[in-house]
Amino acid sequence: MSIINKWYKLTDVAIVEEIGKMIQEVRLQRNYSQSELARISGISRATISQLENGRPATLLTFVQVLRALNKFDILNNMVQEPEISPIMYAKLQGKKRKRASRKGNTNNKTSESTW
Repeated sequence: MSIINKWYKLTDVAIVEEIGKMIQEVRLQRNYSQSELARISGISRATISQLENGRPATLLTFVQVLRALNKFDILNNMVQEPEISPIMYAKLQGKKRKRASRKGNTNNKTSESTW
């Protein structure tokens, strides 16, 4: 089973639990205690424990922990650059200028030189 299919088959509560386990794994890889992570992230040790045990947390708490663990890179998968078809690209480009226009109107035959 691919990891993507795994996420879709889990309940919301199970996903929160998995996220908590992943946070705990990253914390241990960095050799941080819960107290150290709490100090770095600016939240309580009890909140870190609750998060790791799969208890719901606020989005702000999640961001604070991601920042403390230097794991914002996981958010890159949430952003996808829109693909533009060649036809749409051409329409967006419009008519681009290819040459500069002449300075002044040199083809105006009604103006007479005073020389």
